[in-house]
Amino acid sequence: MSKTKKLEFRPDDYVVYPAHGVGQIVSIEEQEVAGISLELFVISFEKDKMTLRVPTNKATESGLRSLSPPDVITKAMTTLKGKAKVKRAMWSRRAQEYEQKINSGDLISIAEVVRDLHRNDDQREQSYSERQLYEAALERLTREVAAVSGGDEIAAAKKVGDVLTSRAAA
Repeated sequence: MSKTKKLEFRPDDYVVYPAHGVGQIVSIEEQEVAGISLELFVISFEKDKMTLRVPTNKATESGLRSLSPPDVITKAMTTLKGKAKVKRAMWSRRAQEYEQKINSGDLISIAEVVRDLHRNDDQREQSYSERQLYEAALERLTREVAAVSGGDEIAAAKKVGDVLTSRAAA
């Protein structure tokens, strides 16, 4: 492995792990696993009270990435303003696709899920599984927007909420 790959992240950096969202690298430590010495990123997900250890040489393969640049955040917000694209496929198939988009770690894909599952007050009730997927996507999007803007999650949630409401009014 080239040394440049390993030093991509440093302690205190915020990173995105596809399956869990935004976390913060607490440290980089050596650990022996099955007789092999491994260098690991120790990532803390404060909100979920979870710590994840990712081998530094597998970080890129696992999808670990730095926070999205501001232009990607802007693109995600623009995606939210778009018209919901709901396919006519069975819910189980769509739910699978939404789940894959959320776990891809790609901010634009996550914004698409939020856009497609967002319901206004005057629209029909969401099913339990639909609401779960929507909330998971919304939380991932909000956390990354908050981390990039350096603000808090409440402000980021309001920003995302305002974009979704403005879309409804249009």
